[in-house]
Amino acid sequence: MSALAVPLVLLAVRLLARRRARDGHPHPTRTAAADVAMVAGTAPWLWMILTPRNVPNTVSLVPFRDLAGLFHGSATTVFVQVGGNLLVFAALGALLPTRVARLASLTGVAAVAAGASCTVELLQYGLRLGRVSSVDDVLINTTGAVLAAAVTRRWWAPRTAAETGVR
Repeated sequence: MSALAVPLVLLAVRLLARRRARDGHPHPTRTAAADVAMVAGTAPWLWMILTPRNVPNTVSLVPFRDLAGLFHGSATTVFVQVGGNLLVFAALGALLPTRVARLASLTGVAAVAAGASCTVELLQYGLRLGRVSSVDDVLINTTGAVLAAAVTRRWWAPRTAAETGVR
């Protein structure tokens, strides 16, 4: 599915960049690529975790309880569950600070990712999707976004005039 989406992603970047160039935006292609990549890198994960299942909803509000139980399972299950949760908001975490200067900090990324993750967990519960709404998922999703942001730190949007060299 990802390979099939590549032409659509490239088309979206091109159209958005063209519109931004026409509007006089200073970096139309760079910002269009970042915006489209944030959406394209996050949407499939959201689709997957908001897909209904035919099991009862459960809620886990005790931090690290689900993680502790998970580590009693197979290594494959741990890898898929933890790895998948780390990737849910990784694209958002990696690219948000490149676009929004006031969020160009690990704390800012953590706040946005935690808020988005809480929203997803509330949707899973409120829409009765047959999912586990867990505080551990919020913690791991947020950690994934922060780690991805740390990797892209050199590309973050400048926050002050001193950082941009403008006086």
